[in-house]
Amino acid sequence: MRIYRFLVVTVMVLSMGANAAEYTAPRGPDGEHPDLNGVWQALNSANYDIEMHTASHSLQLRDGPMGPVPAIKTLYMGAVGAVPPGLGVVEDGALPYRPEALAKRDENKANWADRDPEVKCFLPGVPRATYMPQPFQIFQSADAVFIAYQYAGATREIYMEDPGEAPIDSWMGWSAGRWEGDTLVVEVTGQVDSTWFDRAGNHHSAAMKVIERYTPLGPNHLMYEATIDDPQTFTRPWTMRMPLYRRMEANAQLMEFRCVEFVEELMYGEWRREPLPR
Repeated sequence: MRIYRFLVVTVMVLSMGANAAEYTAPRGPDGEHPDLNGVWQALNSANYDIEMHTASHSLQLRDGPMGPVPAIKTLYMGAVGAVPPGLGVVEDGALPYRPEALAKRDENKANWADRDPEVKCFLPGVPRATYMPQPFQIFQSADAVFIAYQYAGATREIYMEDPGEAPIDSWMGWSAGRWEGDTLVVEVTGQVDSTWFDRAGNHHSAAMKVIERYTPLGPNHLMYEATIDDPQTFTRPWTMRMPLYRRMEANAQLMEFRCVEFVEELMYGEWRREPLPR
């Protein structure tokens, strides 16, 4: 399986690299850099697990008589709560966790329903916002870049002039951008440690720095890379990589998914004057 995955990823990387080298994107509003404007979406299973993984009974498991079975909190989700397989988006194999951080990842996974910030509609952070199973839109002007996400109405401004250090940690962090040829490079700092990378419990500390790279591969494709540097959680920096696809519908646009109201019963229902059964 590892050899198969290596061959598949190698072929994809080589072919995408060749396409990127041959492709010259239309110039953007400043007439100098590529035009990244558009509605984009990742098409993979990274939000389930950024590492390579096989299909699983459920997002949260418990020991059963013949092997793992769904935990009580996910049992009635049935196949909807199952985990589809994925080749993963992490380069160079498994995540290089420190031992104590790996133990925390496993604990997170065993308590997914209670711990995943996505369950409670908290903002996803970077890079997870990029590969949530919903689109996002890049707005690019001559001197500014802004990204809006359909999930939870998340947004972030990418400062194209050095903004200095983040004034305070936040869910979506502090983004400083620059151009390296036709690649938009964004350094993201100042993120709270409450966001996860996926539904598999992969996590980070508040010391994490993310370097994103957005490179046009063709008129309707971007290559996205995110290098994670978090010495409190990992033994070395590591990179995830995936293509992003332009939404091609004639009326492609972001719609509202303000999920805060969808989790009010989950988070506050017990405080009703007459709580509903749980």
